[in-house]
Amino acid sequence: MRFLDEEFVQGFIRMANDGWRQGWHERNGGNLSYRVRSEEVAKIKGNFQTGEWRSTGTRVPDLAKEFFLVTGSGKYFRNIILRPEDSICMIELDDKGEKYRIVWGLVNGGTPTSELASHLMNHEVKKLTSDDSYHVIYHAHTTNVIALTFVLPLRDEVFTRELWEMATECPVVFPDGIGIVPWMVPGGRDIAVATSKLMKEYDVAIWAHHGMFTAGEDFDSTFGLMHTVEKSAEILVKMLSMRSNKLQTIQPDEFRSLAKAFKVTLPEKFLYKK
Repeated sequence: MRFLDEEFVQGFIRMANDGWRQGWHERNGGNLSYRVRSEEVAKIKGNFQTGEWRSTGTRVPDLAKEFFLVTGSGKYFRNIILRPEDSICMIELDDKGEKYRIVWGLVNGGTPTSELASHLMNHEVKKLTSDDSYHVIYHAHTTNVIALTFVLPLRDEVFTRELWEMATECPVVFPDGIGIVPWMVPGGRDIAVATSKLMKEYDVAIWAHHGMFTAGEDFDSTFGLMHTVEKSAEILVKMLSMRSNKLQTIQPDEFRSLAKAFKVTLPEKFLYKK
């Protein structure tokens, strides 16, 4: 099968374009990765070429010999739908999970996203904590979430509670809450470690003054999670522009009733009394 005709490749391209259309990927901002299933690899192996081995910048032994479809470093999301073979690539990890090689894509040169270490470490965490069901990691520069990192305390409890209160669906869509990474230099191992620690508990991690990471089983759920959190942030930004406090909001016992009705578990640490 031709590489670009495969369903998961088309889904990857569509999700990237959806993010661009939302305004989350100015210039070359943001990145996306997909952990490819073995049966999907088998269908498109005939398209592979062999590249040189390079360091991943981390070590992910539980992902050894796996394949990933990822966006390229310095590549623009707006061009992925137009020139995918130049903008994205598939990589293979070595038998120790320390090196990668490009087997398809980036035909005009380049490397995978500069956040590769963060993506791989998050994939490894999710593989080990989700019964191998999670396959997508997404990073975008979501405007309203970034704005809130300048005015809300950088604490998991505060961000989770404030965003839960903005729309009734929020505690149902992200019942585990949201983790916050204080500002750190992006692209290195330190921020990758900090993010992967949060991903053991959450599906959403916010990088202060930078953007958001989400993890999910497939493209729809991962994009939908990002979209829901950002829309909730937009509502909060609009509310704060009208007045500094809420006249009414959802209360802790009402959240508990919502959780019972929708059969989700909401951690009590987020249901504190204000």
